[in-house]
Amino acid sequence: MSNINVGIIGFGTVGAGTVEILFENRDIILNRVGSEIIVKKIADLDTQSDRGFPIDPDLLTTDAMEIIHDPQIDIVVELMGGKEKAKDYILKAMENGKHVVTANKALLAEHGEEIYRAAEQFGVGVAFEASVGGGIPIIRALKDGLSANRISTIMGILNGTSNYILTRMTQEGLPYSEAVKEAIELGYAEAPPTLDVDGTDAAHKLAILISIIYGTPVPFDDIYREGIENLVPEDIRFAGQFGYCIKMLAITRNLGDRIEARVHPTMVSLDHIMANVNGAYNAIYVEGDFVGPNLYYGLGAGRRPTGSAVVSDIIYLARQLCNGISKPMPPLAHASPQEKEIPIQPMETLRAAYYFRFSANDRPGVLSKISGILGDHEISISNVIQKGRKVNGSVPVVMLTHEARESSVSKALSRLDSLDVLTDKTMVIRVEGE
Repeated sequence: MSNINVGIIGFGTVGAGTVEILFENRDIILNRVGSEIIVKKIADLDTQSDRGFPIDPDLLTTDAMEIIHDPQIDIVVELMGGKEKAKDYILKAMENGKHVVTANKALLAEHGEEIYRAAEQFGVGVAFEASVGGGIPIIRALKDGLSANRISTIMGILNGTSNYILTRMTQEGLPYSEAVKEAIELGYAEAPPTLDVDGTDAAHKLAILISIIYGTPVPFDDIYREGIENLVPEDIRFAGQFGYCIKMLAITRNLGDRIEARVHPTMVSLDHIMANVNGAYNAIYVEGDFVGPNLYYGLGAGRRPTGSAVVSDIIYLARQLCNGISKPMPPLAHASPQEKEIPIQPMETLRAAYYFRFSANDRPGVLSKISGILGDHEISISNVIQKGRKVNGSVPVVMLTHEARESSVSKALSRLDSLDVLTDKTMVIRVEGE
């Protein structure tokens, strides 16, 4: 096969990074594939903006169907984002016998089953390395490098925007709103960065990782998610006094007959492997039964890192085409995937240690009332900080607990938040073990 022709739908940040790499590293790619990868057409509604490098206007079109119906195009790369339109384009491309590359984590997390089924039905490949972790090759690691292992745990900082915001709040004491404003100004976040800070983006990525481990999509809506919007610098300062920092973690564990799957702010020890992952960087910890612990670290977003991952998928599919492989690897790399949906542990059954910050009136007996209610729900206190200095008119009472059940914590807080001695809703942060 002399050339591999590629059509790209979406010429924004990642699309431009993808084309730039294909142009700039053409010789390297040719040497590693054995055939030249040619960008035959690029579709985007905006064909006029400067992408930072010269582009032949004849390559550009506003009609994505021009790519999908072109019989000379071998691989369609979907980088437009969104769900419904992108799904329609991908399914139509597969129906036309084209292999597909996508970075669309929301689409795969919520509609992956339909896409994977279509790929097998039409005998085409679908690759999505860029959907999780930007330039970090975590998808290929799970599909190939760790494929002989039972994966027991994945713990990840999967969203660079939220990690940048928490880093600035930690290192500079910035309020949440100022850290968000800075992230937007630096291009780490869109305005408003809702899906980044509320846990949805990380949950999409976690769903994809879980689906690769077990060979079947997971019910995305069952993944618990909680954002960082309510954190204040005081929480970060108190966490530091206890010997912890706060990170937004995506966590899954194999519990035998079910799995944990949750995304939320988490206190981790300052000597924890995730504690020094700062700025816009991502990190993914994976533990397998034979390989043991692995850590993958790098830039989780951006034009060049994500473009690098997209091009790695193009190269992967191009190699199969060059070698005449007629039946591509199944999308989730399982020859006999698990047929049943993976049950996700209900959040109320989780057992963890907890951080509580109460806002209390400065009067005697407050601490005894709080500890009494916690004791009624079998929640044991391991450490307490009670500051005499008022914050927003109230005295903060901060506690760490021993391991407790989530349902017990919810019931206790329901009683506590109705006390007249407490002036605001209690802040709760789960604590991850060493």
